[in-house]
Amino acid sequence: MTHANGGPPLKAVPPSSSAVVAEHPLQVPVRAEGVQLIGQSEGSGYREAPSLVRRADGQTLQLTRLLFLVLEAADGTRNVEEIAQHAGAGSGRLVTAENVRTLIYSQLLPMGLLRLADGSQPEVRKADPLLGMRFRYTVTDPERTRRITAPFAALFNPLIVVAVTAAFLAACWWLLMVKGLGSATHEAFANPALVLLIFAVTILSAGFHEFGHAAAARKGGATPGAMGAGLYLVWPAFFTDVTDSYRLGRGGRLRTDLGGLYFNAIVAVAIMGLWWATGFDALLLVVVTQVLQMVRQLLPLVKYDGYHILADATGVPDLFQHIKPTLLGLLPWRWGRAENKVLKPWACAVVASWVLVTVPLLLFTLITMVVSLPRLLATAWASAAKQQEMLAATLSTGDLAGAAVRVLAIAAVALPMIGMLYILLRLLRQLVVGLWQRTSGKAVQRTAAMAAVGAMLAGLAWAWWPDGGTYRPVQPYERGTLADVMTSVLPQGDRVLREGGSGRTVALWPEGAPKPTRENPQLSMVLVPVEGSSGSSDTSASGATAAAGSAAPSWVFPFDRPSAPEADGNQALAVNTTDGSVTYSVAFALVWAEDGESVDTTNEAYAFASCTGCAAVAVGFQVILIVGQADVIVPENLSAAANYNCLDCLTYALASQLVLTLDGPLGGDSMARLAALWAEIAEYGRNIRNVPLSEIQAKLSAYKDQITAIIKADPSATQTTTSTGTPTPSGTPSPAGTPAPAGSSGVPDPATPGAGVPAPVETLTAGTGAATAPADEPAPGDPSPSYVPTEAPPKAETTPLPAPTGG
Repeated sequence: MTHANGGPPLKAVPPSSSAVVAEHPLQVPVRAEGVQLIGQSEGSGYREAPSLVRRADGQTLQLTRLLFLVLEAADGTRNVEEIAQHAGAGSGRLVTAENVRTLIYSQLLPMGLLRLADGSQPEVRKADPLLGMRFRYTVTDPERTRRITAPFAALFNPLIVVAVTAAFLAACWWLLMVKGLGSATHEAFANPALVLLIFAVTILSAGFHEFGHAAAARKGGATPGAMGAGLYLVWPAFFTDVTDSYRLGRGGRLRTDLGGLYFNAIVAVAIMGLWWATGFDALLLVVVTQVLQMVRQLLPLVKYDGYHILADATGVPDLFQHIKPTLLGLLPWRWGRAENKVLKPWACAVVASWVLVTVPLLLFTLITMVVSLPRLLATAWASAAKQQEMLAATLSTGDLAGAAVRVLAIAAVALPMIGMLYILLRLLRQLVVGLWQRTSGKAVQRTAAMAAVGAMLAGLAWAWWPDGGTYRPVQPYERGTLADVMTSVLPQGDRVLREGGSGRTVALWPEGAPKPTRENPQLSMVLVPVEGSSGSSDTSASGATAAAGSAAPSWVFPFDRPSAPEADGNQALAVNTTDGSVTYSVAFALVWAEDGESVDTTNEAYAFASCTGCAAVAVGFQVILIVGQADVIVPENLSAAANYNCLDCLTYALASQLVLTLDGPLGGDSMARLAALWAEIAEYGRNIRNVPLSEIQAKLSAYKDQITAIIKADPSATQTTTSTGTPTPSGTPSPAGTPAPAGSSGVPDPATPGAGVPAPVETLTAGTGAATAPADEPAPGDPSPSYVPTEAPPKAETTPLPAPTGG
């Protein structure tokens, strides 16, 4: 939204020393119609403050003091000699009539500031900057603007400004940090008419923003000009001509620049008051739109309010004209030149900082726009097509408000794409025309320049050429990082996906479930090997873990690695990624628990393989003895076996768990029998590699029966039994190998007994299962349970695959 400069940007015009001989010299020069003499810029960042003039077409120009004095004297009543005397007296320099003629013909006439010798108006070429406003339509003339905005100047009373600013900041904090926008968004988008209302209020507030600039200029004593609308890039925008504010000092110019933002704050406070009176949450979205407008306007990269605030604060009206001198001034051989000392030191530092930030950001934006344009166009096309379908649906039901919302949505999608294409075409045209003009009469340079343009166009054609994925719409699961943007154009080595080659993966999908597609993706995770990843887990005193492989393989499976067991958990994890080998993991544990609180220990067995002609076997066996009564008994028994990118391989996971509740502690004879049996079980675990897989489950079930019999035979204890255990096999059976033995441990003394004899319960699960708890009522006053686990220390090895032994 243009405000500090109603027309095209300021243009600095240095004096020229070249003499031009006119065929019909001007004896009495006259200023061109519509030329306004603004005067010397106050608070300027230049060492020698420039003087400003404005042509009838709105172009504002910066002149040296001498040029301004000559133009000021060219009022149609003075001849060249008299103008020379006026200029000499004003500048304190000796100025001759010949000097004046040189300035007239080399500077003032080409700039269109003087009438021609025959009295006609000059034809001027109006500047057409890339970031300028186009298709301007004037709504109010200067006189009407002054009448309309005069009452609003009172809003710049300091007391009112402080009150509005405080209320606005408080409202923003409350809305964004306390209230939130959930209810407002839901209420608005549930009713398309409300969306239209919010859109209309936002547009009106943008016009009110321009009233703020005009009223601020009038408050400072300047005269605001015409107000209207136009296109900035491709977006509709309002403008106010406040060029006359250059007559003001730095404070007055900054008030003019900030006036629009201040009026946005007034709208936000007024809407908050309306919400307080009505409780209509959708109104809060208007407050958010005001905040977003203010944030956008403060960006100093293009000619929004932030740009003009920076320009007026430094006293350098047109920052863009300093980009080239600033960049050239960084070259060592140009240090110390006069053109590098035009600005005051502090202003030079600010402008240089702005250049060094703005230029890279604009270049980055341009490159990103070029690189991502194909996918953005495809996304916009897909989105517009979807909105068009919704538009047809709303029209068929007679929902005119909903149809209007869909039209706005289509326009919001289409306009940015049109704008990007327009900017790229403008840049290309300016580049070609500029190079063609600069190389006029220089055949070699012109050939080289056009060859460079051709190479650039060839690169764009290569980057935008349809190859199956170039024009693929952006998907919701894509990250959209900078690396992704660059990789889409410049793929790095084997990171590019090729059908039938790298990039293929294998996924296990439930039978009968719908498969994911490009249009309807489903969430998944793919893990790649990471240096330092491990397939093994350490064994602590509070949990039993057996992980296969002393030097565990990298994790290559498309799912998360199982978490390490908790304090009282038992886990067997067999991971095999070595071709032609077998990996065993065995974890046996006996856990005692006191009466009282919950028993939630877990027993897990996981077997994963990604290799050829290999096997992974995991066996987890856990016995939980609860002495007394526990408030909650929810043990978990989990098993999982999976093959990934596997050929002729086998994975076998068996988790077997026994949970017994004892009414009292075991006697000495029963404890001795249990210790002897557990030693036998541990020895079985150490030699389980020599046992066919088909016999393991039956043997563990037999051990559970023996443990149960020992408990039942003890006169001081009765029991409730929960038993789980079923293997989870997968893959192509070719089992065999040299397993790693599991360790053993003795049987600790039981905890202090509790009370209660629940009925026996037994549950058998297959694959990944969870044991059920006895359905008993907790006894009041039971002490908290404690766990005294015994576990087999992990020990595993990987050996070449021997002949099959069964199962």
